[in-house]
Amino acid sequence: MDIRRLTDFFLTRLHDTWHVFVQELWRIFRDSGVMLIFFAAGLAYPIIYNVIYIRNGIENVEVAVVDMSASPASREFICRFDATPEVAVTHACATMAEAEALLKAQKVHGILFIPADYESILVTGLETAHISLYCDMSSFLYMKNVYTAANMVMLDYINNIQIDRYEAINTGGEMAWALVQAVPFKTVSLFNPTSGYGSFLVPPILVLIVHQALFFGINMLQGTAREENTEVFSLSGRRRKAPVFRLLIGRGAAYFVIYMAVASFGLILIPILFDLPHLALVGDVLRFMVPFLLAAIYFSVFLASFQKERETGMVTMLFSSLIFFFASGVSWPWESMNPFWKGLGYLLPSTWGMHGYIHLQTMGATLETTAREYNMLWVLAAVYFLACAVLYAYRAWRTDTTARVNKADN
Repeated sequence: MDIRRLTDFFLTRLHDTWHVFVQELWRIFRDSGVMLIFFAAGLAYPIIYNVIYIRNGIENVEVAVVDMSASPASREFICRFDATPEVAVTHACATMAEAEALLKAQKVHGILFIPADYESILVTGLETAHISLYCDMSSFLYMKNVYTAANMVMLDYINNIQIDRYEAINTGGEMAWALVQAVPFKTVSLFNPTSGYGSFLVPPILVLIVHQALFFGINMLQGTAREENTEVFSLSGRRRKAPVFRLLIGRGAAYFVIYMAVASFGLILIPILFDLPHLALVGDVLRFMVPFLLAAIYFSVFLASFQKERETGMVTMLFSSLIFFFASGVSWPWESMNPFWKGLGYLLPSTWGMHGYIHLQTMGATLETTAREYNMLWVLAAVYFLACAVLYAYRAWRTDTTARVNKADN
């Protein structure tokens, strides 16, 4: 008898949860706006962002040269500068005014100025020769390319000049190289060998797309439910409302099933298709996605509970996306952020999702070495689930109390 009661107890709750799950799926698939967000945005945005950053960086940035020296030494420097993949010398100007006009018109993004005494100073060796570089700071990538190209050519050119001077005093060969490079060095780009902008930016954006598509879609559904007064499902055949925990689990399961597939496309398949960093084991990414999706779902359900209109979700998403991205500490050093924004970032599932995903896919970490982010997502999922439960229970109590008062008055 006890076993039968226990079986009925669990079967009743399972049936209630299943009923809520089916009803929530029905609400999703009959709402064209939510379908557009959940599927069109969730599947198309990862492709669009990768197409935009398919080059993964920029090359052959247009540069103007003002060569006042007009000497073999200056021409050699310009030739080496032009040979780098970062820049292309497209204009040779007679004056700085001419070069500045080109820069203001955005026909070039940098100016290399070589003074008239450049070669004579190199020959005498009594002073330091100077070369001036002017970079277009309207875009960080333009400045980076122009500066990198000039710096690398300058370092190589200085080495050759020093070797020529050592050879002039009969100290050449290996001895000259040892004196020039007393401490040999090699630059290694960790986790982003190509130094590509897309490889840096797109992986965290893929996580944010999943988070925001869920956030916006759930907000739209909740706003519609508030307008139609259908926030709490009635259980068919029983004429009673679904209890809070069964309601939240059923709803969460509906979103989870859909977005486990959508997120797998964006976070696992897209990096492979577009040659983004994908060093993690598929199993580790899937396991990481479980707490991330649950945290994002119940975070969205909790905030959506305060929404009274469907259109509010659009406004919420427009101003929140950039805030969520910058508060994550991905685009700006975490240590340099204001404590307020760091605290806000700690409360967002997207923050821990971005950092954990970068650790796995870009840095090649395992799930065990990403335990901090993984565990924090479980904590956030539990916190937001309980917050939703308290809020739903309070609203159910307030609704019942109001109904009893109205009934007593009548």
